[in-house]
Amino acid sequence: MADDHAGWSAAERAEIANHSSNRSWTYVNRSDVPANRSIVRLIWVYKRKRSGSLKARLCVQGCAQIHGVDYDQTFCATLRPTSLRTLASLAATCGLQMRRWDFVA
Repeated sequence: MADDHAGWSAAERAEIANHSSNRSWTYVNRSDVPANRSIVRLIWVYKRKRSGSLKARLCVQGCAQIHGVDYDQTFCATLRPTSLRTLASLAATCGLQMRRWDFVA
């Protein structure tokens, strides 16, 4: 397990880079937070995938959020049906099999 330290660190850096590229947050100094507001806490969730790759997710403690106060939008990357048909068509044309996917936003 100690040998995985570099892998988990790389997974965390990839997750931070993903959030940065999506502009999913704004850095705020604690001194700039109004007295009647709180900073929402984050937690890391780690998973070792079947392929052996390491996945790190940065999650907000949802039970501590209030809609309209702590957030006003949500985001979920989804695959359009036309994109799926295009991938399936390309796989069939090339004689490839489609088994599973791992989408990264």
